[in-house]
Amino acid sequence: MAKLEKDKKVLIRIENLKKYFPVKKPSLFDREALYVRANEDVSLDIYEGETLGLVGESGCGKSTLGRTLLQIYDQTDGRTIYYGLDIDELAPKYVSDILKRLPSLGNKLKELQKKENDTLKTYEKLPEGKEKYQALEKYREAEKEYRTLLLDVTQLIGGLIVADDLSEVSRVAMKEHETSREAFKIRKKIKEENVLIEGKVLTLQEEGKKLEEIETQIKSQKNKVQEWEKELSKLEDKIKDIEKEIEVLRDKYRNHPEFEKYDKNRDKGINLARLTENEARLLRKDLQLIFQDPYSSLNPRLTVGQIISEGLYAHKIFAKNDKSVQDYIIKTMEECGLAPYFIHRYPHQFSGGQRQRIGIARSVALRPKFIVCDEAVSALDVSIQSQIINLLLDLKEKEDLTYMFISHDLSVIKYISDRVGVMYLGNIVELAETEELYSRPMHPYTEALLSAIPTTDPDHKKDPVILEGDIPSPIRPPSGCKFHTRCKYATEICKNVLPEFEEVVPGHFVACHHKINLDKIEPAEVKIAK
Repeated sequence: MAKLEKDKKVLIRIENLKKYFPVKKPSLFDREALYVRANEDVSLDIYEGETLGLVGESGCGKSTLGRTLLQIYDQTDGRTIYYGLDIDELAPKYVSDILKRLPSLGNKLKELQKKENDTLKTYEKLPEGKEKYQALEKYREAEKEYRTLLLDVTQLIGGLIVADDLSEVSRVAMKEHETSREAFKIRKKIKEENVLIEGKVLTLQEEGKKLEEIETQIKSQKNKVQEWEKELSKLEDKIKDIEKEIEVLRDKYRNHPEFEKYDKNRDKGINLARLTENEARLLRKDLQLIFQDPYSSLNPRLTVGQIISEGLYAHKIFAKNDKSVQDYIIKTMEECGLAPYFIHRYPHQFSGGQRQRIGIARSVALRPKFIVCDEAVSALDVSIQSQIINLLLDLKEKEDLTYMFISHDLSVIKYISDRVGVMYLGNIVELAETEELYSRPMHPYTEALLSAIPTTDPDHKKDPVILEGDIPSPIRPPSGCKFHTRCKYATEICKNVLPEFEEVVPGHFVACHHKINLDKIEPAEVKIAK
């Protein structure tokens, strides 16, 4: 288990993610809309080059979180910011939706800020008791609503939110966005045409054509690309001029007392939750998934070569007639421990471990930046598990990959993960570096999970922590802390107030009113006042 380096770059930032699945009403006359609350208010950062482990009981929402993060499931609420691609390179539609409405959104922010302040005052005036707990929940909801909109806006315009005339900011920012969108379309056309040219050249070479003949046949395509490149160059110069215009505006308000505070939110991340289907498809190459079941996740009608090549053709990495794709597939197969002669075989001809290697090869072939491993080894026997885990670690080092590794096996998680998140009924209840979490758990649920790990060391026997009862229904979860129905430390506040997910010591986040093992913390480590 590698220790996470400091100052790692964030690849994906999840803020208040929710995923609800609607449930059919038991009766036409039932007014209440019911939902399975699969993920509830999940917030965490995933760093480049790390493996984030995710553990929890069956049905707690681990797989749903992985799929929602990739936008395979539409997000119900929250922000999922991806930093693997500059927002100006993609120029998504939601940016124009925000920039066009800047003046009205500025007014809405003032209303939401007033609402937040009013709910805070109401909370502070009330005496201790159930009513105050309810007022606290209302304040948190109002604060989250204001913060979410503020981040959506200031991520794009930063400190310019303090401008007297937001319509002028809107005009200049829209001009930059529209020009960036035109440039993005041209870059896409150039990339796709170059792939077609490369494929055509290889085909003509195999047919024995001379260099002069090849150049003649691809001349019109090359001329087309050159025209697009000239057009792109003009647009890039135009973007630079607009950026200067924006800097003039920024200089005008730079001395405003709140400019720097809001400008810290300005970045180039892409909110995956707000992308259209076509925009999300463009990022599928970077964000991949290894499925839990190696038997049902492979198309039985396709050979291994066809399974791996599907994504390569869909994302225009190779042209359909490009003969070099086979060499690339064989190279990827060898990296994943598959013999080259397997390329023409079908999935039913392989063992479970080999099928999982095919699934890994399919994902890795696209050279992604982030992979969700959804219980990628749970269906395999122990000896094959170790081979697949070591393969994933080798590929991570070679390709600089980032993983979210979902598993029930706490020993596997400890071996492969840099950090571990613990989920309970849709919420992340604890998050820390692996060594820290296993040696000093601070949430009672984590303590119970770790006590269940079998050990062969007679000198380190642990008393198992028995959790009474079953996981409550995700359709009607308990009020307050969802774990209070099974927790031996629960008190009145646990039944009424949802605990905040807070940093207790650097890098160790816990959501609990009665954190355990606080006596093991050195005074210099403490982040919060208890």
